[in-house]
Amino acid sequence: MFQGQNPEKLVIPDGKVRPAGVEVIEHGQPYFAAVPEYGPRLEKAWVAGQREWLTLSGDSKLTTAEKSRHHIYADRPDIAVRAIERVPSPAARAASGG
Repeated sequence: MFQGQNPEKLVIPDGKVRPAGVEVIEHGQPYFAAVPEYGPRLEKAWVAGQREWLTLSGDSKLTTAEKSRHHIYADRPDIAVRAIERVPSPAARAASGG
C-alpha cells in the first residue's frame, strides 16, 4: 500500500481519487489590514490561497461571510453550519461515481 521513499504518502492503487465538492468561506471584513506593514500583502495571499482551493473540484462553492472577520465560526456560526451540512452531498456523489 505504501510506495516510494516517503511512507507518509498513502497510495491507493485500486481506485482513482475523485475530488468531492469544496466549500470555501471567506471573511467579509478585512482582518489582516490592521497590520499596515504586511497586512494588505497577507490578505491578498490569503484570498489567492482560497481561490486555489476552489480549483480542486468542479463542484466548489465560495461563500462570503459579510459581517465576519477571521473567526467565521464564531462571528457567523450559521454560515459555518450550513457549509458543514452541504459538504456530504457532493462527497457522497463523488464516492458513488456520480
